[in-house]
Amino acid sequence: MQRKLAFIWLMVFLCLSGCAVNPVTGKNELALVPEATEINIGNEQYLPSRQMQGGDYNVSPQVVTYVKGVGQRLAAVSDRDLPYEFNVINDSTPNAWALPGGKIVINRGLLVELESEAELAAVLGHEIVHAAARHGAKGMERGMLLQGAVMAAGIASQNSEFSQLAIGGAGIAAQLITQRYSRDAETEADFYGMKYMSKAGYDPRAAIKLQETFVRLSAGGDANWLSGLFASHPPSQERVDANRITAANLPQGGEIGRDRYQQALAPLLRDSDAYQAYDAGRKALSEDNYERALNLANKALQLQPREALFHSLRGDVRLKQHQYRDAITNYDRAVQYNREYFHYYLQRGLAHLQLHEKAQGEADLKKSITLLPTAPAMNALGELSLASGDIVTAKNYFSAAASSNSTAGKAAAQAFVRLDLPDNPDKYLQLRLGRDRSNYLLVQVSNGTEQSVSHIGFVVQFTDVQGQVRNVRMEIPGRLGSQQAKTVSTGIGPFTSLDKVRGQVVRARVVE
Repeated sequence: MQRKLAFIWLMVFLCLSGCAVNPVTGKNELALVPEATEINIGNEQYLPSRQMQGGDYNVSPQVVTYVKGVGQRLAAVSDRDLPYEFNVINDSTPNAWALPGGKIVINRGLLVELESEAELAAVLGHEIVHAAARHGAKGMERGMLLQGAVMAAGIASQNSEFSQLAIGGAGIAAQLITQRYSRDAETEADFYGMKYMSKAGYDPRAAIKLQETFVRLSAGGDANWLSGLFASHPPSQERVDANRITAANLPQGGEIGRDRYQQALAPLLRDSDAYQAYDAGRKALSEDNYERALNLANKALQLQPREALFHSLRGDVRLKQHQYRDAITNYDRAVQYNREYFHYYLQRGLAHLQLHEKAQGEADLKKSITLLPTAPAMNALGELSLASGDIVTAKNYFSAAASSNSTAGKAAAQAFVRLDLPDNPDKYLQLRLGRDRSNYLLVQVSNGTEQSVSHIGFVVQFTDVQGQVRNVRMEIPGRLGSQQAKTVSTGIGPFTSLDKVRGQVVRARVVE
């Protein structure tokens, strides 16, 4: 009963301290994430989000300038004043997303599927509403509540612990841009996005046509669409019908901008065959078909020699073929055309290390993690630090990389354990106490790591019959393999209870 009352009072406190009026819908709602935190999250996660999705498109800057112009035209009529920012991601997956605080992108792959400026406005207006109506922030708030972290909301207004929790790495960005919005959020984004279109001078009926196209494509089961926009923004006939009702209640007319859109997108549309070749080349590389991947990279480069992605594909093939010098040459060309994408520096750094060019490799890897921290870069930097005798820095790099479930992350996790286990054996070796038939103390030590260990020492603390606290040091003989356990009889006792007996592993060595 007391817990129930405490929970009720907590919820009352949250409502009193966190209730706010949504600037878009006008509804009262719980707002645990203050605006300053939203903006900080967007600022912190915008770069890693774009890097993870393919980096910024820069081959034809006029395309990006055009998209930004349409975005700012819509942002100017938004119900919420945020530092809106728009960009184009260099990836063929049809997608668009918004981070809290107004940071918005659209993929190159979606731009080539649209037919008019009004359709672009429909997409961007929809994403603006997601940011303006706090849909991403509300997703984070739901996560707080579901994870039982409600108490953290009490200090959200101070922008301290909660802010630190919210921006705790690139994984936060991945969750924010892949979250699936609720049906209500999608309905709001459609409705108010069309209102923004109308206010900005566009024909909102373009949103109807766009949703009709999306419904048709989703029915076709195209994996490219299903893994992109439709994963977080599922289309439906219900949304089409709702858009028709919305359009009927808005001022009729407005700009379509079909010719203007086609003219602005002409450079990107001309490169469609080149990007198709590149995508096919990446698929071939993933299947270890190096000859086909190289031929497709060459085809893409013949069509568009200024695209850094195409040069990097050649480099990735050469790296797989252990032709490291050629790979470096290709990455040099990629960097020449795009200095702001982590992949080129990461791969070039790894190639330099294969040629024992440590200084160049380290410089490239450090540059790559300023753009996007990755397990391969962190693991390689950890190995470099370890080789130079800097154990503390090596452990920091390995620990960071170990959070990834990738091959490099798993390797880093094992390297970290090898370095950390001798200093903190009790973190890795579990000690359990028991009694034999004569009530004398038994000690079992389990090794849950992937490393074999030896020279295992432990301490048992207990109170003897004279009431004196004693600490007895003992050892587990021999080697303890990975995922194995050993039990030893200590000869200490007898005990009627083990309530006041304590034990801890205090020493161990990793068997090299």
